Amino acid sequence: MSEPLTPAQIVAALDRHIVGQQAAKRAVAIALRNRYRRSLVPASERDEISPKNILMIGATGVGKTEIARRLAHLAQAPFLKIEATKFTEVGYVGRDVDSIVRDLTDAAVRLVEEEQFGRVEAQARALAAERVARALLQPAGAEADPAHLPPHMRAWQDW
Repeated sequence: MSEPLTPAQIVAALDRHIVGQQAAKRAVAIALRNRYRRSLVPASERDEISPKNILMIGATGVGKTEIARRLAHLAQAPFLKIEATKFTEVGYVGRDVDSIVRDLTDAAVRLVEEEQFGRVEAQARALAAERVARALLQPAGAEADPAHLPPHMRAWQDW
């Protein structure tokens, strides 16, 4: 998490997307905050505080996956939904359980790539606009500065 959120802030963020399930939202909010607080403890003491995992149990359609997906988004962590019925022991028909780790790693890499692309997107758009302006204006002998474009031609730079 970039900024530590309080459990109340986490619940409020989940409330914007998830109706009901107050006890579940409160439990995952506290668990997320405790995990963050554990990361602040010195390494020598961290082993004394065991992290708590959450097992969500409920009927189909009550919001377990959505709560987990939204919580992962708040924590800026990769989210991966696994259907256990697709996995079997090694040597049997089906997917190998080790592929869960590969899928999670792929999701984490995608998350980091999207974050990195987001950081340079505005700069890349500005550079692309400048190159297009140069390509369009220089053969005509005009100055290669997007600021010299008429307003209707500069409007596309704002996307």
